[in-house]
Amino acid sequence: MSEPLLLTKLYVPLPRPKIVSRPRLIERLNEGMHCKLILISAPAGFGKTTLVSEWLAGCQRPVAWLSLDEGDNDPTRFLIYLVSALRTIMANIGEGVLGVLQSPQPPSTESILTALLNEITTNPDHFILVLDDYHVIDSKPIDNVLTFLLEHLTPQMHLVIASREDPHLPLARLRARGQLTELRAADLRFTPTEAAEFLNQMMGLNLSEKEIAALEARTEGWIAGLQLAALSMKGHQDTTSFIQSFTGSHHFVLDYLIEEVLHQQPEEVQTFLLRTSILDRLCGPLCDAVLCSPSVSGQETLEYLENANLFIIPLDNERCWYRYHHLFADFLRQRLGKPKDFAEFHLRASQWHEENGDLGAAFHHAIAAGEFVRAAGLAETAWQGMNGSFQSAAWLGWVKKLPDKLIRTRSVLCTQIAQAFTDTGELEASELRLQDAERCLDGSDVANEAQLKPLPAMIALTRAYNAQVLGDPSATVKYAELALQLIPEDDFDRRARATTILEVIHWASGNLESAIRGIGDSMERLTQMGNHVMVVVSAFAVADLLVGLGSLSEAERTYQDALQLAAQHGPEAEHITTHHHLGLSMIYRQRGDDTLAAHHLKRAAELGLQTTLVDWLYRWHVAQAQLKEAAGDLETAMALLDEAKRVYIQTLVPDLHPIAALKARIYLKQGRLDKARAWAIERGLSLADEVSYLHEFEYLTLARLEIANPQVNALLARLLQAAEAQKRRGSALDILLVQALAYEAQGNRPQALAALERALVLAEPEGYVRIFVDEGNPMRMLIADFRLSIEKQMSSSAHAQLGYTGKLLVAFAPPVNKQSTTPALSVGASVKNPKSEMVDPLSERELEVLRLVAKGLSNREISLRLFLALNTVKGHNQKIFNKLQVQSRTEAVARARELGLL
Repeated sequence: MSEPLLLTKLYVPLPRPKIVSRPRLIERLNEGMHCKLILISAPAGFGKTTLVSEWLAGCQRPVAWLSLDEGDNDPTRFLIYLVSALRTIMANIGEGVLGVLQSPQPPSTESILTALLNEITTNPDHFILVLDDYHVIDSKPIDNVLTFLLEHLTPQMHLVIASREDPHLPLARLRARGQLTELRAADLRFTPTEAAEFLNQMMGLNLSEKEIAALEARTEGWIAGLQLAALSMKGHQDTTSFIQSFTGSHHFVLDYLIEEVLHQQPEEVQTFLLRTSILDRLCGPLCDAVLCSPSVSGQETLEYLENANLFIIPLDNERCWYRYHHLFADFLRQRLGKPKDFAEFHLRASQWHEENGDLGAAFHHAIAAGEFVRAAGLAETAWQGMNGSFQSAAWLGWVKKLPDKLIRTRSVLCTQIAQAFTDTGELEASELRLQDAERCLDGSDVANEAQLKPLPAMIALTRAYNAQVLGDPSATVKYAELALQLIPEDDFDRRARATTILEVIHWASGNLESAIRGIGDSMERLTQMGNHVMVVVSAFAVADLLVGLGSLSEAERTYQDALQLAAQHGPEAEHITTHHHLGLSMIYRQRGDDTLAAHHLKRAAELGLQTTLVDWLYRWHVAQAQLKEAAGDLETAMALLDEAKRVYIQTLVPDLHPIAALKARIYLKQGRLDKARAWAIERGLSLADEVSYLHEFEYLTLARLEIANPQVNALLARLLQAAEAQKRRGSALDILLVQALAYEAQGNRPQALAALERALVLAEPEGYVRIFVDEGNPMRMLIADFRLSIEKQMSSSAHAQLGYTGKLLVAFAPPVNKQSTTPALSVGASVKNPKSEMVDPLSERELEVLRLVAKGLSNREISLRLFLALNTVKGHNQKIFNKLQVQSRTEAVARARELGLL
């Protein structure tokens, strides 16, 4: 589950019943609606929030409001609240974005913002987004978020920022482009007329024009100063002398006014204000707990403070939660100092928050009270929930406030910190904390036996995970097996995790059948304990393994069964089926079923915005790159692979198709052999190497690079032998296709056709199509020649192969005749276009037929090669003769050579 939202941060403040109307500023704000950004920047107390709330009340546009605090310096938290604010006016927006933000490793911020902006564009209504108190933000990533939003802002969205200081945004650029409206302190300060209305009508004073002018000059129109002055003057008979006594800057004036305001309040109210100033948010029961004074009601006092305009701001419509004006709170805390009861106040606040389920606030008050042991206990209690909701990084931020000496005495906390470091990829720090935990377990830990008993197993399990991520299989096996020895038989969850780590070893070594059996056993135990979500997740791994075995039908059934199980257990389970839909899409595409492939790809994209699976974006970008590569859009495919590399998160799943190898294959298609060769050299690959399954894809890529080199044949033979020994039919199929192309490139047609035939025998039962088609025209020509060779056979097997090869040839797109590159001409040189002598140039299909005619193929052979009707081939011949102005095939070939067409 995710961290609950503090909904009061999204509350749009209502206009106060008694305020000074400011039409000149409202008009400025209305005019600013044609700009991308309205910035209201002024020191505290200039009425920024009050002005905005008055303006919004009359602007008749939907408003999303976000009151910022220091906790929003965390980019993920900021984005979650930003989306939540938008959802107050557009209920269906950003659901998927919220899902990925709460994942362990969210995608790039730009990807999230792009998805959000795309959703906003579907909303036709103009609306306003207000970010209040932006000065509390001191985070470059969040400044970058706002910069990106401003640069790509949709026309219907209008951004308003209220801040005590200028944000670190491209204000100069916005100003130069006329995209910025600014209101600053000089604009916000009360004019003499506004000051008179405020002091005499709003605050109930009876000051002369001269007194108002003097007070306005003393405070420089500062609204908070005027308010505090008005409160202080109540009860003063000689207001003229009082006003004349004001001297100095705002800080001195404010110090004096706070002194006067506090002194004019009853003693119990002064005590209440000072002691509750330690709280960021106030409610009646919390104030009662901090004060421990039966004679004072927290709720009644809060209501009194609101009615007395004593700088308290309601945070909800029910008047349950409040906060002090930031400036007022700062000075109350300064005046409070650190009395002898200071720690006790924070301790009481900590206890109240713990009892009411807010462990975060309880922890921070415990730290403020100096109660580090209590804080450590709260962190330990909070770990499981925060880890389960993927908040390891935030939890680490807590415990870093604890003294290291204390941490080293608590083995439970050390183990939890180690797990958190593992989650964030800090493996060295993880190991150091595991060592601290082990030292504690030797006898210095104060925890009870029940807390300590699971720790050795958790330490071993964490080390097994770390070893697998670091690529140390022997250490992985050692610690995973140790964990299984230590974990009780009835602890299915931890045992399943340890077993999964072990099965990944089999996966990485190519023993896919063993991995499937092991994960299947874990799935049975997970089913027994009712953990259906993990069963669904595990099913994807099994299907992935089945694809590696070449068992597309069984992989399809595994995916479909998992989808049915997920549908039975609600949205939580369905949100993790992104991989399943993507996997199904790739299977259906492989079989040439574009309709089903598109359906599941669309569903995967929809669920991808909501999933918490850490490797989703990586898999999505790789799949998109493969589709673009197959479509011939190689530049886009390369860009998608670069993005996949950027978002890659190392998990337990072996990386069998490294991004660098995928890019090398595109380099080959682009003819950039130097780039592909540089990759092979950097990886230190050699055709003579012994190859493990983990690196099979890389060596197949090397074989493609060296396709005409006879030494490739020995490498491919070794790879094929290993694949067949482990019954990896999917690998064998890949290898056989490269083998067929290699023999063809080396001029060994019989061996090429033999390898192709073996590939067809493996592929036909599972319905493979795209694996052949994606190889392009060389494979099409080879299949056509194979079809010609078996056409004369009358056996049933030959008849079946005719049907399958016919299906494959239909799937090939019409070949595109790409112009070959020619050497650059020197200055002044000219070249004659051979086609210029032809009135009607040959079409691409006619050129293809002409080339086969030149090779001596008969019309029937051409029809089989191109999978065309015989009459269609004859028709193409007649058009070629007419365009070349010849009467026979021999004359056509001669004329074509003369024109440079052959």
